[in-house]
Amino acid sequence: MTDAQETAADSSLRTTGGAPPDDGGSVEEAPIPLLEPREGIPPVIADEAALADMVAAFAAGTGPVAVDAERASGYRYGQRAYLVQLRREGAGSALIDPVACPDLSGLGAAISDAEWDLHAATQDLPCLREIGMVPTKLFDTELAGRLAGFPRVGLGAMVESVLGYQLEKGHSAVDWSTRPLPDPWLRYAALDVELLVDLRDALEKELDRQGKLDWAHQEFDAIASAPPAPPRKDPWRRTSGMHKVRRRRQMAVVRELWTARDKVAQRRDVSPGKVLGDTAIVEAALSLPVNVQALAALPGFGHRMGRRQLEQWQAAVDRARELPEAELPQPGQPVAGPPPPRAWADKDPAAAARLSAARAAVSALAETLNMPQENLMTPDTVRRVCWEPPAVADADSVAAALTSHGARRWQVEQVTPVLVAALRTARG
Repeated sequence: MTDAQETAADSSLRTTGGAPPDDGGSVEEAPIPLLEPREGIPPVIADEAALADMVAAFAAGTGPVAVDAERASGYRYGQRAYLVQLRREGAGSALIDPVACPDLSGLGAAISDAEWDLHAATQDLPCLREIGMVPTKLFDTELAGRLAGFPRVGLGAMVESVLGYQLEKGHSAVDWSTRPLPDPWLRYAALDVELLVDLRDALEKELDRQGKLDWAHQEFDAIASAPPAPPRKDPWRRTSGMHKVRRRRQMAVVRELWTARDKVAQRRDVSPGKVLGDTAIVEAALSLPVNVQALAALPGFGHRMGRRQLEQWQAAVDRARELPEAELPQPGQPVAGPPPPRAWADKDPAAAARLSAARAAVSALAETLNMPQENLMTPDTVRRVCWEPPAVADADSVAAALTSHGARRWQVEQVTPVLVAALRTARG
């Protein structure tokens, strides 16, 4: 049995009272369904007066603040928050409607000194930042679970394996832009933060037991201090099925249709996929229809689509058809880093050998440390160091290279020795 399996099976991490585990342990039992928040479903805060009262209560609370956000992915344009949930000792739970209260910077400032506990923090931080909530210190229970070696790190799985409770997860993919939000959805949302601090406390103990708590804090600090991600370059290239599109003229059709669709989706505030599917975009690119009738015959442009819609999509196709050769997109997306690993054997066999040895070494170390390889060291960092290795593969130069690519101190300390050995072995 691996350490992760022992961790998940350890009865000392299973409690039935929603509290952190104690050293005495307890008898493992079937998970208890968590059906209602302790204080019931809190009323949704949707005006400035109620928000001010809530901010005062949370400012006066103690300890960490559990934070979660619900988006309407797949329904609305963008990734804005449509519900924010919080819980803190002394303040209870709160549900906030960020549509009615779009500026939560006052709340963010009131709890800025507290640790924010989130699950999969990088998913929620962008939409929280949009409404003025930016943590200075955080604890990510999903990432903690990964570092501790848990095989399943979803919130429901973690609450069950660590605390012995079963969360109802049936509303995770609903349209959270719906107003008013139904009580079952609000109950689900409130329960998501009900035990988050308890889970954080239990995982802190487990990470400390494994000697990984400082590693986790370094990871959390890196997340909290990371700047917003820059806009993605050429996002149209990520259209599903894009691998089928090989000619530059066809790529131009994808770009024009994607851009036209994005403008419509943004104007209507709906998910782009509800305006026009990726499959339809790719079909049009491959077929290069010459008129509306030809376009209407393609999958995704069927009889339900009105004449006006068809004309706007055909206009996008026509724009791509009429572009001069010099303005057509180039195949492939230029990248600043090394080429795709599949090309290394032809481009640089020595680099391919280094990468093979490094991957094997990092993978073996990750297994020994009982954590996913990508959490020990990102594959991109390993590739970059192997593509342009230090002139002398010693501990100082490899550590400096890893650090220059953003690796945290604990990662550098763990990976440097095995990477040095791998680089030397590959050089023969």
